[in-house]
Amino acid sequence: MTTASIPADPAAQRLAAVRDAMRRAARLTDRSADDIRLIAVSKTHDADAIRPLIAAGQRVFGENRVQESQQKWPALREAQEDIELHLVGQLQSNKATEAVALFDVIHGLDRPSLLTALARAMDGAGRRVPCFIQVNIGAEEQKGGCPIADTPALIAAARDADIPILGLMCVPPADVEPAPFFALLAKMAREEGLGRLSMGMSGDYETAIMLGATDIRVGTALFGERPAPARPVPGSGRGMIRNSGG
Repeated sequence: MTTASIPADPAAQRLAAVRDAMRRAARLTDRSADDIRLIAVSKTHDADAIRPLIAAGQRVFGENRVQESQQKWPALREAQEDIELHLVGQLQSNKATEAVALFDVIHGLDRPSLLTALARAMDGAGRRVPCFIQVNIGAEEQKGGCPIADTPALIAAARDADIPILGLMCVPPADVEPAPFFALLAKMAREEGLGRLSMGMSGDYETAIMLGATDIRVGTALFGERPAPARPVPGSGRGMIRNSGG
């Protein structure tokens, strides 16, 4: 590789490195990296950290919180109209209207109450926002996600409510081998006739790709370490749990 072919900007270098790793992982299973969507998880990073990745050609981004996204993304999207914005964190039902207005894809549909809120919000907005069903693939009490046994019923209810379901999403338990959990999610998606799998983060996206991921949620590998999180808001509950992308 010549020096001229190496991106000079650090953000462009990180993006190139992730895309190279995606291609290597895809080749191992006779897949094309072009069929895998890289979601740059920009939660907690400000607009100045995001713009270099946009300049380097990244167009799909993920956020965890509705309020943070409302503050950052309108101006960024006005400057770059072809941005696709995904909500990759858990969504409170009372934020459904704002989420439907702002996001192009929602990854955290995980319970009937949220389904009802999203269906009502989509009806009111006159737009159908595609969703992933988030599965609690490790049966962890502290994490969101639909229980495995309840997932087929939630998928059926979403279809009855005319909510477009793209596929399944999961976050495996931390500090254990993720491959069995990715394989299980892929099996569940096949059984339900769903074509997309949102799985894999900075530490395991190559494994996820080899097991069928179509959407990977990568934050740290693209942005570096995140700023220290803000102090939790009392009563905020579910939103403080690591459950989306990194």
